[in-house]
Amino acid sequence: MSENHPASGTPDLAALEAERDRIRERHLRPAAERPDSSARGLHHTALISSDVERTVEFYQGVLEFPLTELVDNRDYPGSSHFFFDIGNQNLLAFFDFPGLDVGPYAEVLGGLHHVAISVAPERWRRLVRRLQDAGVEHEVHSDVSVYFRDPDGARIELIADPLGEMYGTEVL
Repeated sequence: MSENHPASGTPDLAALEAERDRIRERHLRPAAERPDSSARGLHHTALISSDVERTVEFYQGVLEFPLTELVDNRDYPGSSHFFFDIGNQNLLAFFDFPGLDVGPYAEVLGGLHHVAISVAPERWRRLVRRLQDAGVEHEVHSDVSVYFRDPDGARIELIADPLGEMYGTEVL
């Protein structure tokens, strides 16, 4: 274990905060001093689906993200690659891998922790009700975030804060 995470499993919170301070001081620049990003935006994030129709019913039916395309996955014969509109020309995509035992969702280093998707506050409230009506376990935080798992276990967050903000703090 590292010095910030002793073997007991209890992290040294003061040391971790000091490390964040050090990284901020070394790497974080005021917005006016930052160079432009080399990227244009997130084209899509691809997750794995065990059942295409169930995934479509959840993301389009419950979360109201329109299905925009469903095509053959060129990388794995018989697999589908499909996309949902999550606003601002951003897509949430999925692959299925029929016949390939990929196992259940797992949080691992380098893996997905969660996908946070911004929605307008009035739509956020409606979607929280839709999750409840659909019997989807969920947890609301700070009256603007709701966390839940999709049908395959991926953690999703719907956040009512505008893009570039998190809990009232500008992060862009």
